[in-house]
Amino acid sequence: MLSLVWRLDCLSCVLTVFSTVAVGKRYWTGWVIAAFNSLTICVIGLRTGQLGFIPANLVCIVLYVVNLRTWRKAEFSCAARLGESLS
Repeated sequence: MLSLVWRLDCLSCVLTVFSTVAVGKRYWTGWVIAAFNSLTICVIGLRTGQLGFIPANLVCIVLYVVNLRTWRKAEFSCAARLGESLS
């Protein structure tokens, strides 16, 4: 079991870096990667008995979904305005 948790720790580390870079570059996919990372941390919390990680990361997942929706709406409205100005 320790081996699986260690691999999940490494996966979480890589996901943290990728999501941070993607969000920093204003890619909406960064929020999806971050949500998957939070889910990974929840699994780590379950496996190690550190249950305090679970509620915090569930809140983070909700925030990521809200941010993702906001970014996607802004992206679509910007594209629509650009399309209107080209016609």
